[in-house]
Amino acid sequence: MRNLARVILIALFTVACVVLAQSQQKIDLIIGGGTIVTMDASRAIIKDGGIAVLGDSIVAVGPLKDIEQHYTSAQMIDARGRLVLPGFINGHTHVPMTLFRGLHDDVTLNDWLYKYIFPAEAKNVNEEFVRWGTRLAAAEQIRSGVTTFADMYYFEDAVAEESKAAGMRAVLGETFIDFPAPDNKSEAEMLSYTEKFLKRWQGDPLIEAAPAPHSIYTCSKKTLQDAAALARRYHAPILIHVAEMKKEWDDSEKEHAMSPVAYLNSIGVLGPDVIAAHCIFVDAADQKLLAEKDVGCVHNPSSNMMLASGVSPVADLRSAGVAVGLGTDGPAGSNNDLDLMEEIDLAAKLAKITKMNPLALNAKAVVEMATIDGARAIHMEKEIGSLEAGKKADLVLISLDEPNAVPMYDAYAQIAYSLKASDVETVIIGGRVVMRDHKLLTIDEPAVLEKARDYGESVEKSLGMK
Repeated sequence: MRNLARVILIALFTVACVVLAQSQQKIDLIIGGGTIVTMDASRAIIKDGGIAVLGDSIVAVGPLKDIEQHYTSAQMIDARGRLVLPGFINGHTHVPMTLFRGLHDDVTLNDWLYKYIFPAEAKNVNEEFVRWGTRLAAAEQIRSGVTTFADMYYFEDAVAEESKAAGMRAVLGETFIDFPAPDNKSEAEMLSYTEKFLKRWQGDPLIEAAPAPHSIYTCSKKTLQDAAALARRYHAPILIHVAEMKKEWDDSEKEHAMSPVAYLNSIGVLGPDVIAAHCIFVDAADQKLLAEKDVGCVHNPSSNMMLASGVSPVADLRSAGVAVGLGTDGPAGSNNDLDLMEEIDLAAKLAKITKMNPLALNAKAVVEMATIDGARAIHMEKEIGSLEAGKKADLVLISLDEPNAVPMYDAYAQIAYSLKASDVETVIIGGRVVMRDHKLLTIDEPAVLEKARDYGESVEKSLGMK
């Protein structure tokens, strides 16, 4: 009888295993064992969690035992001893400017633009320059956990090709400006180039093309309106610098008898498709208007501090209902790196010291700004910014095995104030592993570094610095 019972138990166990295997869904990747900081609506944090990925999307997030019960995959990433977060979103930058890193620092924004950067760009920027600068920026951003970035520059079609090759998600704005640019010498050329750019990248899973009128101080009313009209014809976002320096505010009050925000609204530019970089000089009326128009704002603490431009009233903007994300700004003059984790730290501390209140902007708030609120600011919150079923599988694994990472009492405080970009270990974008165990998989990093050094020498020669 005992033998018979044993045979029956083995048979039942075998049947159960077969039934379980048949009930499991085959997927492409499981990330398991880590502490998952979801940034979902409930801000759930799951210890010993698991994420199931199929194609470029997340199909399930939950305790690892539940994920393993319902899903099976030939590929698994062990996340034990790591934080798992949504990929960081760099809401405002100019990535090819990595090749101007450190060219001229410690000046005002106005002088930096007109005396140094615009002349340097006129002499050096071409499509090849932009390609190598984008490759360098992609390596730096991936290493710091950035999976999505919003860019404004020239030759953005080349930026799109290189960003896609690196596996990055990007909102890319072709610059409109009222003087001859490196790629287009007139507004007609800008419109023609940008329309082709918009058509080419429509529907791409990683790249969203956009017009980017530079600002009210470099674009006429007509240029601003033409760029906005083109964007709306193709249902594209509009990237623009807004209220980023006191001179801009003063000139707008003098010329238009209203603030930069009010002026943009008066000419029909403001709307739920606008991504406004900086938003420093915005009073209570402006904040209300930005919220009503569903404009996304991007705070760039390093840039604003380095150029002494001022401090964006981030806490007030958030209280008014404005979606506020974080950006590094360009990696030259206004901020010489693309480290968004540094911006997380600085955003909290800058708000605290400005308000003389340690509660002004807390750790959780600034992590939100780098993830889900950053996604809202660039109008992509339905696709990215949190780890939950249906969202894109954009995520980062951050090691907790370094001296600066232990002990951990609060995950948000650890991310904001303790962890560094160098702690980012693995990066996944759209289900594709682009960095694993600190090794870049989509970029030839040694070749990029060598070429960047060559460009440094050629830029110096072009400006008579050598």
